[in-house]
Amino acid sequence: MSSYNEEQAVTLEIIRQYFSGPGDRKQALLEIIRPYLEFRKRTDLFLEEHFADLCTAKCYQSNLSACCSKEGIVAFFADAAVNAAVSSEQSLDRITSVTSRPNTGMKCVFLTPEGCLWKVKPIVCQMFLCAAAEKQVFGGNPDLQEEWNRLEAEKKTFTWPDKPVLFDELEKIFMDQGYQSPLMYCHNSPGLMMVKKKAGLL
Repeated sequence: MSSYNEEQAVTLEIIRQYFSGPGDRKQALLEIIRPYLEFRKRTDLFLEEHFADLCTAKCYQSNLSACCSKEGIVAFFADAAVNAAVSSEQSLDRITSVTSRPNTGMKCVFLTPEGCLWKVKPIVCQMFLCAAAEKQVFGGNPDLQEEWNRLEAEKKTFTWPDKPVLFDELEKIFMDQGYQSPLMYCHNSPGLMMVKKKAGLL
């Protein structure tokens, strides 16, 4: 098992253990992430309408994708927690299965012939747009570019810890119960810790 797969497997196991604890922890988490899921739905609709056909043909089908052709995508702990909260046990079992064995393919470990195993993809993956795609879609359409800029700005209200944000909060919920994951970047990444320090949050 690669270090990437191990980090993903350990993180998912932690989340599943937490959900199996007392009370309906999964439902409680769903309530916390509801605004984020609404944001993701709007983002998905935008990408589906303006980029899906282009990116599928030029990147995924051609094997040129800068994301999907790597071993795996960059994922925060919050990404995994959100996905686990909205996924069935069967779906999570499939993720556990693929991360428990070597990835012998040329694409992301989570990418199958039927598509991505994540129901809510990591935000870095879902909102990545290459320069060529942006130029083709946004060129000559400033209104569309501005709409995307607003979505990018809204993303930071959930992910960028220069103020209390969801991604930091989700890590803390699990940490307060004694769980630790290598993907808890909001509490372990030197760069993000500096962001929090400069914002007066530490």
